[in-house]
Amino acid sequence: MAFDGITIANIVKDLKTSLLDGRISKIAQPEADELLLTIKKPDGQRRLYISASASLPLIYLTDENKPSPFTAPNFCMLLRKHIANGRIVSITQPSLERIIIFEIEHLNELGDLCRKKLIVEIMGKHSNIIFCDSDDQIIDSIKHVPAQMSSVREVLPGRKYFIPDTMHKADPLRTSEDGFADILRNKPMPLSKALYTGFTGLSPVAAEEICYLSGIDSSLPPSELSEDYLIHLFRQFSFFMDRIREGIFSPCIYYRGNEPQEFSAVPLTHLTDCECRPFDTISQVLSSYYAVKNRITRIRQKSSDLRHVVQTALERNRKKFDLQTKQLKGTEKRDRYKVYGELLHTYGYSLEPGAKELTALNYYTNEMITIPLDETKTPQENAKRYFEKYNKQKRTFEALSELIKETQDEVRYLESVSSALDFARTEDDLAQIKEELSESGYVRRKFSKKKVKFKSVPLHYLSSDGYDMYVGKNNLQNEELTFSFANGNDWWFHAKQVPGSHVIVKSQGVEMPDRVFEEAGKLAAHYSKNAGSKKVEVDYIEKKHIKKVKGQKPGFVIYHTNYSLIADTDISMLKEIPEK
Repeated sequence: MAFDGITIANIVKDLKTSLLDGRISKIAQPEADELLLTIKKPDGQRRLYISASASLPLIYLTDENKPSPFTAPNFCMLLRKHIANGRIVSITQPSLERIIIFEIEHLNELGDLCRKKLIVEIMGKHSNIIFCDSDDQIIDSIKHVPAQMSSVREVLPGRKYFIPDTMHKADPLRTSEDGFADILRNKPMPLSKALYTGFTGLSPVAAEEICYLSGIDSSLPPSELSEDYLIHLFRQFSFFMDRIREGIFSPCIYYRGNEPQEFSAVPLTHLTDCECRPFDTISQVLSSYYAVKNRITRIRQKSSDLRHVVQTALERNRKKFDLQTKQLKGTEKRDRYKVYGELLHTYGYSLEPGAKELTALNYYTNEMITIPLDETKTPQENAKRYFEKYNKQKRTFEALSELIKETQDEVRYLESVSSALDFARTEDDLAQIKEELSESGYVRRKFSKKKVKFKSVPLHYLSSDGYDMYVGKNNLQNEELTFSFANGNDWWFHAKQVPGSHVIVKSQGVEMPDRVFEEAGKLAAHYSKNAGSKKVEVDYIEKKHIKKVKGQKPGFVIYHTNYSLIADTDISMLKEIPEK
């Protein structure tokens, strides 16, 4: 579901109930494009989270606090100067735009009562938080938009604030029957698309719902609808908009299985194959729906430097492996040179001076063989030359074989770190991966007298039969899980021959049901490089048979006589135990 004007209308209704006449007691800017406002009222305090992130813009009430930078950014300091302890006197949404305007009353430096506006625009990559005076003059914004970035509207201090009308959409709350029909008739496209491209604040899902309520096929072009059908469609459209005008909302999330598919501020009856789970407020819907998505987005942004380090090292080692493999291929003739030398010692006496080749019986294969010769050298000198070639290529082969193995191990290790970055959920997870890369020499360690401590812990799941299952999120955790945490009779799982997490199942000293092995296999498949595949081969074995190779990177193990199973990567049936 798009973060559309209907969702904004529901948020505005909730914010009016919770924040009007409240005083802004704290202003924080946890990220470059985020604000966290703490508003106090006689019945308690509320926190308002606002994000103008290009990838995930949001606004909702939350109970959670977020750590702020040691030095507050300039925009945050400006807001503190002007509206700290200010009173929120109005919260409005112009038309059905994805815009919320907070009007804040405060005392200026001279003690005079003034008003300012904090305008939140939730518009995808164009999202912004803009601070204006009472005359809509921009004081500052969390993102500056100069003319080079946008020819439609500059967002800079001193400019006049206005809402750009780039799409020329109609206001759905004030559309007449004749205007409705005219707008649709001029759109040669499917009906649902004509609705959401013709009217402000409608998302594709909301447009689909209006068509479904009307009983009209959403794929039909409006030009094929009769006058009666258009009247009927307008009535359903009006009923739908009446709910918005009257503030009748039903915030909910629609699930297919355990996966959230859509969220909405109004019922979506066309999602007949989904389960609807209602919530008390739209803020609860948004925090629940976007909590995981927002965390993943932020972690990916914060892990970009580590990803670059790992990817660069991977590419370098893969190129090195290709070069070493080509060089190794050049040593394939080494044994032939040895045979040439031995045959020259055996049959060289029969050669005439200046001979260019020797044809003789190869007593290793019982086949005739022709040996090229340097006619300027004696048979003994030719034999010596071939033995020297053999010894040189033998040494090259032995050295390259060892180097190739080292390079392969390095590629496998870096691929495992790359997978660990995909599994990272918190900044502590990233810090642990960075520490691992420091120990391996890929990242320069910052000097510190304090020993680094990590709050990052393995993932904890509960099987359907009540067995505890643990998943390492990176190589250091894999090492700890397997060799410090697991007992000898616990079971160890890992996706076969691909980077992935170690999975430990606590056996409780009893024989486990088959279903536990299947579910642990699913975990190992899910937390591997093959995540998303329908079939992944997984090795499993009792922990006591797992060995650590001295000198190897963390998380690398060897084992023999293991069992194998085929698993998919669906872990929706498993209960994850939250970290304490």
